[in-house]
Amino acid sequence: MFISNAYAQSPLDSLGAAGGFISQYGILILMFVVMYFLMIRPQQKRAKEQKAMMDALAKGDEVVTSGGMLGKVAKVNESYVTVEVANGTEVVMQKSAITMLLPKGTLKAL
Repeated sequence: MFISNAYAQSPLDSLGAAGGFISQYGILILMFVVMYFLMIRPQQKRAKEQKAMMDALAKGDEVVTSGGMLGKVAKVNESYVTVEVANGTEVVMQKSAITMLLPKGTLKAL
C-alpha cells in the first residue's frame, strides 16, 4: 500500500536516456566551440600577425615599443633590434618588445 511496485524498464525509456546524454554533452561541446571562435582563434590570429610584423622589421621603420617609446629602427639582428629614440641615442631591445609599426613620417610630425 505504501510501497510502489518496481517494473522493468521498457525499450522506449532507454531511448529517452540516450537523448539526455546527447543534450548534456551537446551543450558542453557547443560551449567549447563558442570559446574557440571567441577566444582562442582571435588570439592565434593576433600572434601570427605579430610574428609577421617582427619578421618584416627593417632599417628605417618607425615603431612603438611595449614601454611606449617611439623610435626609428637603426639595426635589425636575428633576435634584437636597435632603436634610435633621439638623435644619437640608441637602445638595444628584443624584437618581441616592438608592439606596433607606425606609418612613415609619423615621428617627424611629433
